[in-house]
Amino acid sequence: MRPLEDAVTAWASSRASLLPQVGRRLFAMVLLMLASASIAQAAIDAYTFKDEAERARYTELTRELRCPKCQNQDIADSNAPIAADLRKEIYRMLGEGQSNQQIIDFMVDRYGEFVRYKPELNAHTWLLWFGPAGLLLGGVLLIGVIVVRRRGQRSEDADVLSDEERQRLAHLLDKNHE
Repeated sequence: MRPLEDAVTAWASSRASLLPQVGRRLFAMVLLMLASASIAQAAIDAYTFKDEAERARYTELTRELRCPKCQNQDIADSNAPIAADLRKEIYRMLGEGQSNQQIIDFMVDRYGEFVRYKPELNAHTWLLWFGPAGLLLGGVLLIGVIVVRRRGQRSEDADVLSDEERQRLAHLLDKNHE
C-alpha cells in the first residue's frame, strides 16, 4: 500500500503549482453559477401602473397573499404558475379600480382563508388566533400545579417519623458519636 501513497503524493506535489490557478477558477465558476441561479429564480412581472400609489397597492397585495401551491411564500416571491396568475389577476382588478378589500375578498372566496397570511378573526379562525396563547397559559398552569404539589409533598414527608422512630434515630446518632 505504501507505493500507492508515494505515487499519489508525487502526483500531488507535481500538480501543486497548478492547484492555486485551478482552485481560483473553480471558485469563480461556482460563485458565478450560484449568483446566476438566484437571478434566474426571481419572479419578474413587467406591469405598468398609472401612478406610484397603484404600484404600492399591488406590492402590498402580492406580499399579503400566500401562494396556494408554495404555501410558505407570498405570491410576490413565488415562481409557481398559479402565483403568476394571481399576480396577473390582481393587476387586472387594480386596473378596474377595485379596492384592496374587494381583491382580497375575491381571492378568499376563490382559494379560501388559507390564501391570507393574516386571516380575519371569525368563528373559523379563533383557534388559530388564540390557540397558541391558550396552550402557553395551560402549560404555565400545569407547571404551577406540579410545583405546588411537590412542595406540599415535601412538607408532608418532613413529619413522617413517629416518636418511636425519632428516639431510635437519636439513639443511633448518639451511638455513632461515641
